[in-house]
Amino acid sequence: MSSNTKITREWYPPAADGTQTAPLMLYNSFVDEKVPFVPVAGPNSRQITWYACGPTVYDVAHMGHARNYLSFDIVRRVLEDYFGYNCLMVMNVTDVDDKIILRARRNYLLAQYKRSGKTPDEHTEERHVDGKRAGADARMESSGRRKGGLGEKMTSRSSPASSLELEKAVAPAPRALQLLETGASAPVDALIDLGGDYVAEALDRELGAAVTDPSVFRAHAAKYEREFLEDMDALGCRRPDVLTRVSEYMPEIVNYVQRILDNGMAYVSNGSVYFDTQNFRACGHTYGKLNPWAVGSAALAAEGESNFETSEKRSLQDFALWKASKPGEPVWDSPWSQGRPGWHIECSAMASTIIGSRLDLHSGGEDLRFPHHDNELAQAEAYYHTEWWVNYFLHCGHLHIEGLKMSKSLKNFITIREALQTFNARQLRLMFVLQPWNKTMMYGEQARAEMKAREAQLKNFFQNVEAAVRGQDICTTEQRWQPEDFELNSRILGAQTAVDLALRDNINTPAAMDALSELIKAVNKYLEKKVGAARPLLLRKAASYVTRILSVFGLVDGPGDRYSTWQLASPSAKVSAGTSRYLDALVAFRQEVCAMAAAAAEPREVLAACDRLRDQTLVDLGVRLEDRPEGTAVGWEGGGSEGIGKGLYM
Repeated sequence: MSSNTKITREWYPPAADGTQTAPLMLYNSFVDEKVPFVPVAGPNSRQITWYACGPTVYDVAHMGHARNYLSFDIVRRVLEDYFGYNCLMVMNVTDVDDKIILRARRNYLLAQYKRSGKTPDEHTEERHVDGKRAGADARMESSGRRKGGLGEKMTSRSSPASSLELEKAVAPAPRALQLLETGASAPVDALIDLGGDYVAEALDRELGAAVTDPSVFRAHAAKYEREFLEDMDALGCRRPDVLTRVSEYMPEIVNYVQRILDNGMAYVSNGSVYFDTQNFRACGHTYGKLNPWAVGSAALAAEGESNFETSEKRSLQDFALWKASKPGEPVWDSPWSQGRPGWHIECSAMASTIIGSRLDLHSGGEDLRFPHHDNELAQAEAYYHTEWWVNYFLHCGHLHIEGLKMSKSLKNFITIREALQTFNARQLRLMFVLQPWNKTMMYGEQARAEMKAREAQLKNFFQNVEAAVRGQDICTTEQRWQPEDFELNSRILGAQTAVDLALRDNINTPAAMDALSELIKAVNKYLEKKVGAARPLLLRKAASYVTRILSVFGLVDGPGDRYSTWQLASPSAKVSAGTSRYLDALVAFRQEVCAMAAAAAEPREVLAACDRLRDQTLVDLGVRLEDRPEGTAVGWEGGGSEGIGKGLYM
């Protein structure tokens, strides 16, 4: 037959049944329901953009922060590692803010005061005066006598709770004074620390306006930014692709404000610039898309603005884009005044600078819906003259500890570092994985008990699989499938389908974990039936799939958690840092045994060396060696130093 002769070959393509893969559904705060996720770049695109509201770095990170950033780290990992999206993740760091300015200034003044070298008697005299003033201020606040500007238009009465808070604020003063008066020989630092907040507040009233060095505020923010990032690393959260600091984007923020002014949706008042919500509506826009019921709530709006009640504004709903400077604040130049940006404009400007006029995803805590996120949306729509800036807004649920919202006043405030003293990072993450990301999360005894039960189940599963496949040579044992093998394979396929459906349903990690749990139960039953005859390839299939999903959730390392170099991939670099520890232990033990043999040591000495290897060396390496009753054989289990202590065995 000629090589040029065309041969007709038959192939029968499988018939399409018309069904489509279930879409990925996400709970979108714009409509408060699950909707199909479609990227800005198109339904077939794998490129998406995500802007996450980052921390305001004025204090230590707490479990409320973990609720936000750890939850969305899990969501991000599922999008990237399971669904295969290439995500540009942008997170801001708010390092210019009212809270930062106040805390930095007070801490600086208190530190200066401690270094002043004044005697306890001098401190006592000054604090007597300040104590009287603070008490008078507290009484004025609690009686509701302070009003001004647009505050006159509001219905605002002091509640018993607010009066109680004011009393607490000055409560340390009498105790500090008593100790100063009766214990003049006590260290000055200790005396000041007793009433530190009170002393700092008094110093700020007197000297705060004189603090003008920008490095005071930057150093404070930098300290807590570093601590925050360290905490995120400790929790195993992936770093963002882009980190935007407010202080580094001032030109972009000023230009953003100017464009909104040019578009007629802002106005200048006494050197400050305010967003004009009435003109915004007149231009056909909707204000308060995320939380329309909160629009008009002065209490909520005031949380995002220190001088919310001011006569400079045309409407109580208007908010600051640029704030003219006050004494004791960092300042930047602008066409309107020396000042600093408002909180809300910072995110709109930085997100637009990096991503542009349309975002796929924007995330943050539930408490940021209004006013922060609604104001962000309004600013961007005014800037771009568009009706839509973000396609999907994701808000994580609140964190409740033993049924109550976390609060310092309730004494259930837990920092991330304190939580990591009780649980390791994997245990905390497992606790988060077992609860929906967009609903209220319960951090209590029941949640901890469930986490520990799942942890034990996973650890036992991997130990059982490892024990069953260890030492099996598939070349010398029968591999023909029996009914039990077909059944287990069916359960594996069922688990894969169930996990896929769960993750497509608003990234429902609790349901996905339930599906893995059912697979683990099926494997355990299979092992009971197939003692000594389990098919190792099938067991590895099940264990590999469970490991894959756990890696997607960040419970074990996955491909996205590390990167390699040419040197690490070269043939000459085959021993990992982890493996080298075991080899070092083996070499040391061999040297010890060789030395004993050369010295004709007694058998009991050799046995003692073996016991030390078992009880000390291997335990430190995360391996437990157990002598079995028959005497000659031993059993072992491992998985790293956490495996024996408080982690999972993987």
